[in-house]
Amino acid sequence: MPRFIRDNSLSLALLGLFLIALGGQAVTGWKSYNQEQQDHNQPHASFGEYLTEGHFIEAVFENWESEFLQDAVYVLFTAFLIQRGSAESKDPDKDESVDNDPRASQSDPNAPWPVRRGGIWLSLYKNSLLITFLLLFLFSFVMHAVGGAEEYSSEQLAHGGQAVSALRYMATNQFWFESLQNWQSEFLALFAMVVLSIFLRQQGSPESKPVASPHSETGSA
Repeated sequence: MPRFIRDNSLSLALLGLFLIALGGQAVTGWKSYNQEQQDHNQPHASFGEYLTEGHFIEAVFENWESEFLQDAVYVLFTAFLIQRGSAESKDPDKDESVDNDPRASQSDPNAPWPVRRGGIWLSLYKNSLLITFLLLFLFSFVMHAVGGAEEYSSEQLAHGGQAVSALRYMATNQFWFESLQNWQSEFLALFAMVVLSIFLRQQGSPESKPVASPHSETGSA
């Protein structure tokens, strides 16, 4: 196996699954959309046209929104909150390396350049993971509103109603139903990961405690 593939196999596998699933969603969504168009005596859309339709944009970013919110919340909560016995939590009885002051490594030539630079760059870098997930969430949130408004407006116009802007769509029950139905599932999944890792194991996974570890042991190490 080439070293690049070996060293990046986890991200490559996940990226591959993402692209396969996204492609499948696009094709099946296109066929479903055109079936709806046919049922309403509306013209079919080409595959390229469908990718710019609210039907596809709303469906994609509605899900991305919840995923990036999940990541942001998890990064933030695990920095401050504890679950004793969970592989996903810091150990409340130990000093964790993730809490070390990075300024102590400013002279380390192997440290990332924001650490060596210090100042505002270090302040931003210390929170860069959370900031990035929040920005991705906000971008997906807005795109969900944009795509959803287009799809919602099409339905309204087909039934004698009026088109709405993305801002007005965000004030509808439909928008929040779409968001909250995904948010609740993401938070449930996080809860399950945190709690189940107290009692259950998966040998070889860094997301699990060692198989022989007692239930009360916290962290994956």
